Amino acid sequence: MTSLETLNLEIDGPRATIELNRPDKKNAMNPQMHRDMNRALDLIEADGNVKAVVATGKGDSFSAGMDLEECFLRPFDDPMEFYRTNKVALDWFMRIKAFPAVTVAKVNGLSFGGGVLLAGLCDLAIASEKALFGLSEINFGIFPAGGATWATAHNLPRKAALYYILTGDRFTGAQAAEYGLVNKAVPHDRLDAETDRLVGMLVNKNPVTLALAKQVYEHNRATDLPAAIDYDQAKLWELSRLTSNEWINVALKQFEKRAYQPGLKTYQRAEVPS
Repeated sequence: MTSLETLNLEIDGPRATIELNRPDKKNAMNPQMHRDMNRALDLIEADGNVKAVVATGKGDSFSAGMDLEECFLRPFDDPMEFYRTNKVALDWFMRIKAFPAVTVAKVNGLSFGGGVLLAGLCDLAIASEKALFGLSEINFGIFPAGGATWATAHNLPRKAALYYILTGDRFTGAQAAEYGLVNKAVPHDRLDAETDRLVGMLVNKNPVTLALAKQVYEHNRATDLPAAIDYDQAKLWELSRLTSNEWINVALKQFEKRAYQPGLKTYQRAEVPS
């Protein structure tokens, strides 16, 4: 466990957990938290073995979003300080979106503004049925910025996204699952177990495959089929080169011996040649 000023970071083999640690402020993201998030991502990347990163909040909140006083009100009269303060946040927002490990939001409670953004930027998300989401920016005179509108537009249907952006109304964990912001909502007492089950599936996979699968998805959702196929093929050759053709030499060799069924489980990576 590494304790940063506003975060707790735990790296346990192929799994890392980032816990936002400002429970007295509903885990609102202040400038120090933004600096700590970049530091945590540095440490995870430097470890080199992490396949899944879980982001969650301490206490009864995931995150109430940006700390409005520390991020906006106090530095506003100094344009360069305002710019620097918020650039640190924008840097890690973009970074976690493209992070090589799979990112999983474990939404344990209140999730507003930047909390919705973080859940939307993560690759996967599990929410407690007690979680409550909202985009309150309209209530203090702005629209969701810094990527929050992008994350909402890319995770919610148009009518639902515009409803919450324009009204500031709240929605539940179950509604978040219905809209697609999270993969599923579970009873609060099952949140840890369901997140562990999901991470357990991820950490058995080839990390290069996980990273390239994310890249292929992001590219192909915004292109036509011929370009997507060309990109697929290029990335498949890259994957084969980087993993010594593991999918052929290990996975399909095991399948040939009927050692496993791909529709039911993954292959045994212990047989990967050194």
